[in-house]
Amino acid sequence: MKFIIAIIKPFKLDEVREALGAIGVAGMTVTEVKGFGRQKGQTEIYRGAEYTTNMLPKVKIEVAASDELAPRVVETIQQTATTEAIGDGKIFVLDLANATRIRTGETGDTAL
Repeated sequence: MKFIIAIIKPFKLDEVREALGAIGVAGMTVTEVKGFGRQKGQTEIYRGAEYTTNMLPKVKIEVAASDELAPRVVETIQQTATTEAIGDGKIFVLDLANATRIRTGETGDTAL
């Protein structure tokens, strides 16, 4: 199993959610986050005054997937979330040792 974490631009969330549902992703966790990467924030103008924000709003998507589905999840997120502009985000893939469904006690892929 794999644990996939994607940091994307907030306005791309609905597109990514629909695309993941279409390939068979049964669930995900979404969190509003702030952060920065190579761009180190951005300059904005508020009431005529220019200021720099160093933490940009992003959305973190977490998906647990079987080893077979994981590459399709990564590809789908990458293709759907891109704007081909700086700050599109990152995708991280980690090995997931185990998962347990609390209600039934199922473990492994069946718990997903």
